[in-house]
Amino acid sequence: MNARTYAQAIVTSETLEGKLVPPPELDLDDPEPPLRLAAPGRPANLAIVPGRSARVPPIAGMPDPAQRARILHALANHELQAIELFAWALLAFPAAPLAFRRGLVAILADEQRHLQLYRDRLAALGMTFGALPVTGHFWNKLDHLGTPLEFVCAMGLTFENANLDFAGDYAVAARACGDHATAAALAQVHEDEIAHVHFAWVWLQKLAGDRDPWEAYLASVRFPLGPKRARGAVLDREARRRAGFSEAFIDALDAVAPTRPSGEARDGFNLSNVRSPTSGNHETGDRGPNRNPLDDAKTR
Repeated sequence: MNARTYAQAIVTSETLEGKLVPPPELDLDDPEPPLRLAAPGRPANLAIVPGRSARVPPIAGMPDPAQRARILHALANHELQAIELFAWALLAFPAAPLAFRRGLVAILADEQRHLQLYRDRLAALGMTFGALPVTGHFWNKLDHLGTPLEFVCAMGLTFENANLDFAGDYAVAARACGDHATAAALAQVHEDEIAHVHFAWVWLQKLAGDRDPWEAYLASVRFPLGPKRARGAVLDREARRRAGFSEAFIDALDAVAPTRPSGEARDGFNLSNVRSPTSGNHETGDRGPNRNPLDDAKTR
């Protein structure tokens, strides 16, 4: 099968099963012009809605299984969008180097696996994916993805880079409330994310040429994306080292104060505030020291 046929089927499928068809052996050569699809096909229960219609509980709600399921539902939606957008990139950048396109396919397959991990955990908590509204946070950034370099800077070095911090926080919170299966799923996502960020780092350097990587990154992302959105409150420096980042790039990222999409400061995750289900209402909205890192997914 050629990559264009496969990628277009993934993006336009109106069933979740169609999004999860694993990539077969693909012919990555594509002499056709770029195809930039404006939106994905979706089943009705996964139609994209405005961010205000898909609120996510704070991380302090993890001990409550109902709130944990809502958090996992939002994480699954991130994976669905990633599946679609890595397929989208195969269509948008047909002339990109074959090694780049091969990497897109490999990451797409990982995202499919991650989505299934979250679906399995949702099922264990009595929820199906599609039971709650979902946003199109990543899809709303198509204007940031004009070139392969812009794509890796937005998807790999911003969204996935930030998840090197967020996924670790969620794994710790899940483990603290005794859900070791969810913690293991999140730890696996974190481990795979390191490889995805490494892919973006390698191609940042290849596509930027002789430019300093930090300066090339800054020049290739546009507001509201950028380094303030590429990290959590506490930077996992070791994960970035494993992804191949230079110490200079890590230091530059560490020097940036992280913010939420609203522009307010991003507070650190405090394990002591991950409460038991009997300690009160976990659905605390957008306030408090453990406000959910997934607030990013609520911003259009």
